[in-house]
Amino acid sequence: MSVSPMVWLITCAAILGLFVFDFFAHVRRPHAPTFGESAFWSAVYIGVAISFGFAVIWMWGGAYGGEYYAGYITEKALSVDNLFVFAVIMSSFAVPPEYQQKVLLAGILIALVMRGLFIAVGAAAINAYSWVFYLFGVFLVYTAYKLIRETGHEKEAEEKRESRITATAKRFLAATDEFDGDKLTTRIDGKRLATPLLLALVAVGFTDLLFALDSIPAIYGLTSEPYIVFTANAFALMGLRQLFFLIGGLLERLVYLSYGLSIILAFIGGKLVLLALHENTLPFVNGGDPVSVPEVSTGLSLGVITGVLVVTAVVSLLKTGTRTGKT
Repeated sequence: MSVSPMVWLITCAAILGLFVFDFFAHVRRPHAPTFGESAFWSAVYIGVAISFGFAVIWMWGGAYGGEYYAGYITEKALSVDNLFVFAVIMSSFAVPPEYQQKVLLAGILIALVMRGLFIAVGAAAINAYSWVFYLFGVFLVYTAYKLIRETGHEKEAEEKRESRITATAKRFLAATDEFDGDKLTTRIDGKRLATPLLLALVAVGFTDLLFALDSIPAIYGLTSEPYIVFTANAFALMGLRQLFFLIGGLLERLVYLSYGLSIILAFIGGKLVLLALHENTLPFVNGGDPVSVPEVSTGLSLGVITGVLVVTAVVSLLKTGTRTGKT
């Protein structure tokens, strides 16, 4: 896949333009978005992401288009898990609903920039050392196992993680407990202090950066193209703010989401290990020669990821719906 510097520049400018539009159209004026507003703009950004996939197919072919869609769906599913932590952060800092949009948009933009650096480092490492796939694969399988172990205790884990991030933010930032409108800093007795809004923003950005430790290796298990990795991440993050307000009440009903994400991460981890074996250069594995192992196609990956998410969502809603009906 050959992507010219001009295409990179145009893509980054377009993504930045969408963030700027989002700020001036929705975030600049503090307000709590309605369900209708969140649903409409969620659909718009999902539509933009799907349309971009058609552009990838038109310019580089169906194989790369399939990799993009598999990566986008995976990143979108993993980003939903972020929303649980975002909700805890907003509650911890008592951020008013009308100011939450600003925190989310700024935090997501910071996270996207940092993910771009992660992606560049990951691409360089993969190009130089094929054995990195072993590390990514084992790490994802371990993450899947850890996610399964934490299932049923997600709330406690989220609160512990959030409290550590909050303590770190307060340690390095002189802050006040009082809000000053939607300002990130305020002046009290002649001293410039961070407001709870800035602390929440730092927590959101840092939290999403931690989630990137899972999501970046995961998408590299679906494609080795940095352009696809970056754009799939960008479009998955872009609609995250609207998704936060749209499915806030639905999150509590997705009781099997962790199981679904664990299966997806374990599947991609296994695929990465197979890929590492197929391109093996480690002298203590098969004498440094490639190992003849089955290859997992992009189509199969896309089918497994989509199927697991659909089954997870349906079974979750059926269970919680039945429980609600009984009560």
